[in-house]
Amino acid sequence: MRKVSLVLLGAALGIGASALSTQTQLLSGTSAIAASAETYRQLSLFGDVFEKVRTDYVEKPEESKLIEAAVNGMLTSLDPHSSYMDAKAFRDMQTTTRGEFGGLGIEVTMEDGLIKVVSPIDDTPASKAGLLANDIITQIDDDQVQGLTLNQAVDKMRGPVNSTVRLKITRKESKDPLDVSLTRDIIKIRPVRSKVESGDVGYVRLTQFNEQTFDGLKTAIEKLQGEIGNDKLKGYVLDLRNNPGGLLDQAVMVSDAFLDRGEIVSTRGRNPDETQRFSAKAGDLAKGKPIVVLVNGGAASASEIVAGALQDHKRATIMGTRSFGKGSVQSIIPLGGQGALRLTTARYYTPSGRSIQAKGIEPDQEVLQEVPDDLKGKDETKGEAGLKGHLKQKDTEERGGSSAYIPPDPAKDKQLIAAVDFLHGIQKGAANVTKPATQN
Repeated sequence: MRKVSLVLLGAALGIGASALSTQTQLLSGTSAIAASAETYRQLSLFGDVFEKVRTDYVEKPEESKLIEAAVNGMLTSLDPHSSYMDAKAFRDMQTTTRGEFGGLGIEVTMEDGLIKVVSPIDDTPASKAGLLANDIITQIDDDQVQGLTLNQAVDKMRGPVNSTVRLKITRKESKDPLDVSLTRDIIKIRPVRSKVESGDVGYVRLTQFNEQTFDGLKTAIEKLQGEIGNDKLKGYVLDLRNNPGGLLDQAVMVSDAFLDRGEIVSTRGRNPDETQRFSAKAGDLAKGKPIVVLVNGGAASASEIVAGALQDHKRATIMGTRSFGKGSVQSIIPLGGQGALRLTTARYYTPSGRSIQAKGIEPDQEVLQEVPDDLKGKDETKGEAGLKGHLKQKDTEERGGSSAYIPPDPAKDKQLIAAVDFLHGIQKGAANVTKPATQN
């Protein structure tokens, strides 16, 4: 199984404990038998319904599609991130995690039966066409999206390179829908981009966590150190904004790149035996230089693992706005040539033991962007807490998402400017920079 991150209480009591344990086992066995009987009764009901549909529906249905729809219905009833992938979708997913695939270059999720844009990927047909986070796709090539599964809708948006697909888009507070025509292309994901800021700050942007991310990060850091010089280098800005996540092992490796020791993240499943802890090994690619991590409402899953680890170890200062709040881990389980199961199998916890599920990472310093009037109200993400059927946390206040807007002009990017100023030791008293947040 491969895990992706769009992340369990003596002697004087010995006799009594043994008796209680035996009694508990007997009761558990009886409950298991009862549960099995009820389960088989429900499965029999499913068989009866399936047979009735197969024989009496007004048109002859395709039996394999009936089964697939039933499986999808079961999984989507669990949480927003569990789903079934047929053989083609599984192959597409494997291609995506390798960092190259054909399509439009758009991260999407299903919300209220419609396809919602999480984030367009940089330098792809989707970003060039002006698609934005929170856009709702209602039609694909004149076909209604309502009634399709997420995988079916994604499949419709994919196709041969240089072919065209038409999308109908609705935006919050926009009266008329937008018709957008996009030409499909080979999407080559460059998960890491870097540049020098102000002559002495290394800027590294991670767009997703695929199999190439850590190697790309290592190359970028080495390049920046060579261009700037270690003596002149003030520190690094690690930009995770609008990064929807990806592979858990890559999030661990990226975190480890800046930590010498200590826990990075733990994942805890239903059974205590399933708990896994990932720890850092000696070695810091940044050689102890200060780090600022930028997050916003579009930073999710693996991005939050990195931000949480560096925040808990006080290795970096987190700036921006509250992250998405996806604190669960999905395992990809191949089904013997019949596709694969994407199943939520664990929650992840930061080194201090906090879960950010439906809560997100609160920045140490909140920095708000100046959002253009025509985008105000459209830049906010609902976050994990706004997704129907999301995993709940007991006795924990849920928090919604935050702004996911990044100005296209870096000169107007207040979060990036604040990060560079911070590394230069400049503490500007701007109204939209708050004091460090209290962690709890």
